[in-house]
Amino acid sequence: MPEVDIHIGGRVFQVACQAGEEHFLRAAASLLDAEAQLLVTQMGRLPESRMLLMAGLMLADKTAALEDELRLLRQKLAELEARATPAPVRIEVPVIPPQVAQTLAEIAARAEALAERVEMEPTA
Repeated sequence: MPEVDIHIGGRVFQVACQAGEEHFLRAAASLLDAEAQLLVTQMGRLPESRMLLMAGLMLADKTAALEDELRLLRQKLAELEARATPAPVRIEVPVIPPQVAQTLAEIAARAEALAERVEMEPTA
């Protein structure tokens, strides 16, 4: 079982952990050390047990706040997922009446006839 030296509040502690868990222990110790450093800065040197207790309580407070936020977000997500999916919006596109296509065809035929007549006329 590996032993890891961790630094908390300017003090060194030797802690045993499972093989492969050293990274997690160091990460947790780093969080605790950040809180302990804050206490040392604000209050000066504290007895070891008091410093660890206060730093632990500060972390527990942050954790509780994050758990509350997570609970609220999960609740909100569940509400959003429970909402019925709205029915698709039906959009109707007006169909062009057959008379319009017929009229356009007639206009095109007239235009072609005029173009032919213009081409046939001699130019001055």
